[in-house]
Parts: sequence; structure tokens; C-alpha cells
Amino acid sequence: MRTDPLKSKFNIKKIELTAEAEKIEQPELRNKFARSICKIALTEFWSEICRKNGCSWKIFDPFTPFEDSSFSLKSEAHELGSILAKLPFSESSYLIGTLYTALLPHETQANFGAYYTPPALVDRLIEMVSDEGFDWKKSEVMDLSCGGGAFLSPVALQMLVSYSAQDRENPKQIVELISHRLRGFEIDPFAAWMSQVLVEIALLQTCIAAKTRLPVIVKVCDTLEELPTKGNEVDLIIGNPPYKKITLPPHQRKIFSRSLYGHANLYGIFTDIGIRWTKPEGFIAYVTPTSFLGGQYFKSLRALISQQAPPVTMDFISERKGVFEDVLQETMLVVYKRTGRTQDTSSDHKVTVHDLKSNGPERPVVCEKIGSFILPRGREEPWVIPKAPDQIKLIENLRRMRNRIAHFGFEINTGQLVWNRHKKQMRSEKSDGSYPLIWAESILPDGRFNFSAKRRNHLPFLVPAKNQEFLVTKKPCVLVQRTTAKEQKRRIIAATLPMEFLSNYGGAVVENHVNIIRQRRNPSLASPETLAALLNSKTMDKVFRLISGSVAVSAFELNALPLPRLNDMKNLEKLILNSTPTDVIEEEIRKMYE
Repeated sequence: MRTDPLKSKFNIKKIELTAEAEKIEQPELRNKFARSICKIALTEFWSEICRKNGCSWKIFDPFTPFEDSSFSLKSEAHELGSILAKLPFSESSYLIGTLYTALLPHETQANFGAYYTPPALVDRLIEMVSDEGFDWKKSEVMDLSCGGGAFLSPVALQMLVSYSAQDRENPKQIVELISHRLRGFEIDPFAAWMSQVLVEIALLQTCIAAKTRLPVIVKVCDTLEELPTKGNEVDLIIGNPPYKKITLPPHQRKIFSRSLYGHANLYGIFTDIGIRWTKPEGFIAYVTPTSFLGGQYFKSLRALISQQAPPVTMDFISERKGVFEDVLQETMLVVYKRTGRTQDTSSDHKVTVHDLKSNGPERPVVCEKIGSFILPRGREEPWVIPKAPDQIKLIENLRRMRNRIAHFGFEINTGQLVWNRHKKQMRSEKSDGSYPLIWAESILPDGRFNFSAKRRNHLPFLVPAKNQEFLVTKKPCVLVQRTTAKEQKRRIIAATLPMEFLSNYGGAVVENHVNIIRQRRNPSLASPETLAALLNSKTMDKVFRLISGSVAVSAFELNALPLPRLNDMKNLEKLILNSTPTDVIEEEIRKMYE
């Protein structure tokens, strides 16, 4: 992939300036440094663009005055601005945003949840909205976290090109119409100022022809405190909401309770707010993590989306090479359509799915249709979505499979021992009253159990207090690691806790990073060994990857796994009892599902 030499030069300068920023230990001084550098660069960018267009307007004043940092790198900042003026606008606006976040202290970037969106993703999301028949000329659009103008500027240009040649004969009216129909919220005053400036650069030629400056379209505010009043909604919410876990104050927790379960994540709250700000039949278009697709913590959000703004189309980013190198791997683009009423769950709602890949400099992305999926009628259930065309048939079969782990007489719990709360009870050797402490490392990738406590802070035994007998497991069960990565060979790593081991020690204590699948009734309709073999199979790995959107392997996702018919499970049990080769067992499981 050929790299633009100007862009390469900018990135080299950015690396050098970031290295200087890293030397600044005090966060507030580093904030000043970041804003000073970016203010000089953006002002130089503005000035050069104005000169090219025969204009002498001054740059828009920052929303909040701030002290310039005294430093010796002003010439480098001016050079960066000059480089930006020579690049295509979509690249320039993205690069100034990435410069700002790179120079900020890590704490500030994390607090704002600030990650700028590559132009190729912005263009694709706008295209997805356009494909739904959206009218850019007449509609109102808002970005609820518009720092850096990653979406506001391209949307302004999209609005501009929607006007006919005859319309453009009245540029003053066009500036007025766009400024009334486009707005953004941003909590960081400096990033908000950057957005306002960049949108005006995008529309500069039209503003010059109209002999008028762009009115203020960005509001510095906390979006979580800005809820719409009736009649104030818009036709499209678009953007890349901030991603981070957050502890909400009680009044906000109450406001957003409809979409919360357990801890809150900003992008989930911004999805809730986006639904509130959107008119019936309007759209919400987001770049978003995939973690909300599964898992218990997002079940209320999934229910809200299914009821009030079901998705119509989504793109999965299958690889990060090239234009997506700054994007989290588990990321997607999704367009929701606001309903005028609660969605009827008695009829199927079909969602189109695409795969999005980098394809070199001439055509930055290539989008291929994978197929479609149907939202589950149980609104809180995980969304089982095809990531490749060969998964569509499997998903159709999964929809017909009604059995779950509970149907076979098992229940799933998380290991109750949180080790750092019981350090004084942990032992390096067996002693009176102690039990083996089972860590996730004891569950091997090949499906075997091997008692081990070799990792840092791990000790092999624990002495429960008299009132902690509930911690002790005394019957055979299936153990499952609670956290695995997408890159691992298998997402579900399970092993049975053997009766022989339990008999030797009188029981065991299972640590919190392990799920325990116990027999709820005795006898259950399948043995722990049969269930473990099914969970460890290649087919079940495919199924779990369709359900999971994060590194968690929680009880919620395990409980949602479709399981075969009872007769099929009995046949599988016979094969296991007869020590049938693994490849034969794998083939039998594949037939049950595919």
C-alpha cells in the first residue's frame, strides 16, 4: 500500500511530538501542551486554506480561553498545519484529531473516551445511511460526541452536494439551512472548538460566496445531561460514541435505567440517548464495539434497541490492516431505524449484514454482503449474527434448536471465591481444613483438568471459615474458563472436575475466573463428561463465536447456547463411554448442528 509522503511526514512529526509530550509528568501541563500544539497547527491550517481562497478571515475563537504552553516546538506545530493544508480535507481533519489524542495524557483520553474515526469508516457509515433512502437535503442531523468533527464535516459536505446547481446560486441560504440542520454536542471544549473550525473549513468556499461566517453549530455540554424536549428530535444521529465503563450518579442511573444492567458503558448510554433524540422513522448510525451483541450486562440495551430502534443493516470489520489500523478489532458499523411504536415481536425482523475490509489506497474499503439474520423474539437474548456466508445455514439451524443447558438438568454459576478478598486464608501447602483452590490455569486447552497454581499470586489451597462451607464443591461438575480471546484456538475451554480428585481432598474451592456447571438434578439427562465434550468441540466453538461479542465467557452466554436433541445427546454419551476417537465425535457433533 503506497503511503502519501506528506502524510508520512505528518506522522513522523506526530511521533516526535508525542515523545516530547510523554516527558511531561504533570497531566495539566501535558493538556496545555497538547492544546497549544494543536491550536497552532489548526490555526496555520485555517490560515493557509483561507489564503488559497483569497480570504483573510480570522479563525473562530475557542469556546473556552486557555493558557498557551510555553515551549520550543512552535515551528513544528506550524509545519504540521502547513502539511494539513496540502492534504485532502478528509485526511487533514482526521490527522489533526489523532494528533490531539496522541498528545493528551492517557487519563484525559480515557476520561473523554476519545478515539477518532478513520475517513473510510465515516464514508462507509454515511453510505449505509444513504442506502436507506435518507434525505440529506431536508433532514436534521446531530452528532452527540462530535469532538474533532470526524462526522460533522463530512455530513456538512454531504448536505452541500445534495443541493442542485440552482440552489447553489443562493449560497447564503445554503449556509443558513445547513447551520440550522446540523449540530453537535461535545464535552471537551477544545475538541468542540476543533469541530466548529473544521466544519467551517469544509464549507469555506460556500461561506465566502455567501459573505458570511458559519454560525455556531457545536454546543459544549455533557451529552448525558442534554435530553430532548418534544419536537426537538432530529432525523439522524450519527457518530462514534465514546467507549468506557462509567459509574453514573444516581439521577443519571435512574434516567437510563431502561438500558442498564450492572455496570454502565458510555457507548450503551449514547445508544439510549441516540434513540431518545431520533424522530420516529429516523435513523441512528454508529461506529460501535460488538460487545453489546451478547452478554448479560447488555441484555437491557438489546431489549431497548429491539423494541424502539431495531437495526436495519450492519458491517463487521473483519481485519484492521491498512485504513483500520487504529480501530479496535471487535468493531462494527450499524444503522438502526427508530420505530414510531414498540416493535412487534410476533413477526420476524431481518437485518442485513456485510463484511468490511481494507482494499488498498485506490479503493480504501471493500464491502461484501454476508447475508442476513433475524432478531431473536426474546428481546434480551444474544444476537446470533453471521460473520461469513458459510455460517448462514448454521444460524438457521440454531434458531430451530430449543434445548439449552438447563434442559439437561444443569445450572451455571461463577466461582464464588474472589481471591484478593481471602488472601489470609490461602496456603502454599495442604493443611488441616484446607481445600484445593481451582484457578482457570487448571483447565487445559485440550479439555483436561490438571490441578495447578503456578501463576503470579496463585496459591494452591484455601482454608474456608466456618461460615464459608458454601464455597466448597463436593460433586463432579464442568469447569469453564471465564475469559478467552478471539485469537485463541477455542473460545470455550472446559474440563470436568473428577470425582477421584474430589474424593482425595474432600472437595474443592473454585476461583471467580471459572464458571461451574453443576448437576441441578440427579441424575441429569447428560453426564458432565458428555457436556464437557460438547462444549470443547469445534462446532460449539463456531456457535459461541456467533453469540459472543467480547472476551467474556459468562454464565449468561453459556446458558444461551443451543444444545442438540435429547436423543442426539444420548448417542453422544454412548460414543464417549466407548472411548470413540475424537475426530469421530467431532463429526457427530457437526452433524447435530449443521
